[in-house]
Amino acid sequence: MHKILIVEDERDIADLIGFNLERQGYQVIKAYDGLTGTDMALRERPDLIVLDLMLPGRDGYGVFKELRRDARTAQIPVIMLTARAQTEDRIQGLEAGADDYLTKPFSPKELLLRISAVLKRVDGPPGTVDFSFGPFRFDKNSLKFYLEGEPVDLTATEFKLLLYLCERGGKPQDRNELLRTVWGYSDEVHSRTLDTHMKRLRQKLGSHGGLVETVRGVGYLVALPTAG
Repeated sequence: MHKILIVEDERDIADLIGFNLERQGYQVIKAYDGLTGTDMALRERPDLIVLDLMLPGRDGYGVFKELRRDARTAQIPVIMLTARAQTEDRIQGLEAGADDYLTKPFSPKELLLRISAVLKRVDGPPGTVDFSFGPFRFDKNSLKFYLEGEPVDLTATEFKLLLYLCERGGKPQDRNELLRTVWGYSDEVHSRTLDTHMKRLRQKLGSHGGLVETVRGVGYLVALPTAG
């Protein structure tokens, strides 16, 4: 049973989310301000956090930064939930490292689908545990990623996205297919989500970021490593 932490100061919204999650078999815990949410995340180690941005005590971005700084919570996936619907706010949330971003008012069914998709990315598919591609090595069991033998901190979403491209190395992957496979949805509204994650991935890969190529009019590919 997955444990979900809801950090939301509007109790009716928190109760609505919790009710729908519990109906699907999730274990739910709640916090109604940023400071309590931070403490509960550190103490309870949930499998996923639904995090409102407009919180008393400490806003959602402050909570998120605290959790990412602590090794106990750095890998917990986070879905940001907020009334801020502007594209810039969505991009800011994703660039901060959130796994997904949903704006109010929202459909509980859509939130459940987003939660399910994120947890599937974290749980990962069964099969071969290790996969290597050029300077990249993926440990699917622990979701650890290594660049030339050195660990690099990737979110679960970044891990799955890069792994998907590397397993199809050298072959262009359609952006809509990437959105369907990694996020569970595909439309122009969410296309910036993919681009934002790609930008952050390239930054984390440093001098190897150029291996992640944009294929104009199609999507992305990871270039085949050159010999020597």
